[in-house]
Amino acid sequence: MQQGSIIRCERKHGPAVWQFRWSETGPQGQRIYRKRVVGTVEEYVNSEAVRESSRVLIARPGPAIRQVTPVAMTVGELCQHFQQRELVQDDNWRSYSTRRNYYFLLKCWIVPRWGKHELSEVRAIEVESWLRGLARARSTCAKIRNLMSVLFNHACRHELFDRNPIKLVRQSAKRRAAPNVLIPAEIKLLLDNLELRERTLVLVAVSTGLRQSELFALKWGDIDFSQGAMNVTRSIAYGIVGRCKTEASQKPVPCPSDSRRGSH
Repeated sequence: MQQGSIIRCERKHGPAVWQFRWSETGPQGQRIYRKRVVGTVEEYVNSEAVRESSRVLIARPGPAIRQVTPVAMTVGELCQHFQQRELVQDDNWRSYSTRRNYYFLLKCWIVPRWGKHELSEVRAIEVESWLRGLARARSTCAKIRNLMSVLFNHACRHELFDRNPIKLVRQSAKRRAAPNVLIPAEIKLLLDNLELRERTLVLVAVSTGLRQSELFALKWGDIDFSQGAMNVTRSIAYGIVGRCKTEASQKPVPCPSDSRRGSH
């Protein structure tokens, strides 16, 4: 285990997390096994990205990891530090839409409420209570909670702070009410009242389940009629062409049989 191992751990609430496990020699020569959550699957797209971030954990000399001395820093200052290093234009870790959403959540929610607080003043129970009191969808509150966790992980990674209090914050992303799903008759009525371009987009969307960003980025060359599949290789968000949101999104999507007849 000299190089450590990366384990993906599912959670009952919230996104799955990457856990880094390694061993080291203790002060008495004994073998000590350690583990640490590096971040969520939203922060790191694959295990290689996690391993690159985790090298510092096993690269330090000595029998144990040296203690991090927290610095006097406010949440607002941490946000600036995070933006300057993680939300730059040439960042390859996150898509353009993710960076845009992060900017919005920081500006509208996190900085106004917590910006003047020092990192050591942020308490899990206070953050949890604040999120529960927001008049926003649970999914939005979960995104705010997850971004705050990303911020504190960033602080730990740069040795600006020694812990992440947001790990203890509970926030469900489950909808309060079931979404309205169109029945076939309603879909047909919708299609009958759309122009050709819009009708084609809606028809592909309801038959494949593609995200809007993936749907808008489709090209004729992405469709393999002989195999009856579409290759989703890119997305468009806010007019910017980028990669798909997840690796699973890039798997071939089966085409409905009617769409391969060439009559449409």
